[in-house]
Amino acid sequence: MTQKYPKIVFFGTPDFAVESLAALVDAGENIAAVVTMPDKIAGRGHKMIQSPVKDYALAHNLEVLQPERLKSDEFVNRLREINADLFIVIAFRMLPEIVWSMPALGTFNLHGSLLPRYRGAAPLNWAVINGETETGVTTFFLKHEIDTGDIIDSERIEIGPDENVGSVHDRLMKIGARLTLSTVERIRRGNLTAVSQDKLLNGEEPTPAPKIFKETCEIHWDRPMKEVHNLVRGLSPYPGAWTDINGNILKIFATSLSGARTSDKAPGTPIADHGRLWITCADGKAIEVLEIQPTGKRKMPVADFLNGLRPGNGIVEV
Repeated sequence: MTQKYPKIVFFGTPDFAVESLAALVDAGENIAAVVTMPDKIAGRGHKMIQSPVKDYALAHNLEVLQPERLKSDEFVNRLREINADLFIVIAFRMLPEIVWSMPALGTFNLHGSLLPRYRGAAPLNWAVINGETETGVTTFFLKHEIDTGDIIDSERIEIGPDENVGSVHDRLMKIGARLTLSTVERIRRGNLTAVSQDKLLNGEEPTPAPKIFKETCEIHWDRPMKEVHNLVRGLSPYPGAWTDINGNILKIFATSLSGARTSDKAPGTPIADHGRLWITCADGKAIEVLEIQPTGKRKMPVADFLNGLRPGNGIVEV
C-alpha cells in the first residue's frame, strides 16, 4: 500500500522528537495524531508540566493522545479509529505489539546510535562515555525485542575528542529529523529493503546502552584520566558526573586533558593552584576541572568555586 501522503501517528516526548515532528509538519506530511507521555507535576512549585512534543502539537492544532496505559481499550480503539498507515516512534516508551503491529506500512523508530551498536535507553551517553569517535542515527522497523528490528537507513557523524553529549544530541536531533523525512519518503515510494541486524552483527554481541542511574554518574578516580574525561563529557550537561570531596557532593561538567599535569598524590586528590583545580587519577595524572556545581548552587567556573571555599575544605593548595 502506497500513497502520496500516508496518514501518520507520531509517538514522542522530548525535544529530540520535536525536531522530527516539526520537519514532518513543515514537509506537509499527514500527521493524524500525536502520542506523548501524560503531563506530570514537577519543580518546587509543583506545577503541571507537559512534554515538549505536546507543546508543539497543541501549537499546531494536532490531536494529542496521552495514554497512561498503552494497552488500554480506550487508547487502542482510538488508534483503530484513526486508521493510520504508518506509526513513527522517537524517544518514547516501548510499544506493545497490539500497537506497533497496527498500521499497514509498519512502525519505525529513530534511534540515536548506529545500530546494532548501543541498543538501549541511553545510546548517546554511552557512545561518549566509551570514547567512541563516531555515532549516528538509525531508522528501523519495530519488532518484539527492543531496538532489534530491521534497519531502514542510518547516518553517521564524528564525535570530537572534547565534545560533550549535549552537543552530540543537538547535532543528531537535526540529522535525525532529516533521516525521518527521507525514511517516510522511502516507505511511501516502496523502494527500500530493510536489513536484519543479525546480519550486521555477524555473530558478535550488540553493544548495550542501559539507562543512566545516579551510581553510573559517580566519578571513580582510580580510573585513567581519559576515562574520567569521557565520563564527564558523556554526562554533560545532563545529568552530570559527580564526586564527593571531603563530604561535599560536587557535579563536574567540563574537564580538560590539555590542562592535565602529573602528580604523585593518591587518586581523587583535589589540587588547587592560582584559581585552577586538578584532581588526580589512577595513571599518575591530574585532570583539570573547568566547570563545577556544588550541591544547592549554580553551575560555575572553577575559579568562582575556589574563591568561595573556606579553610578545611579538603583541597590541597600548591
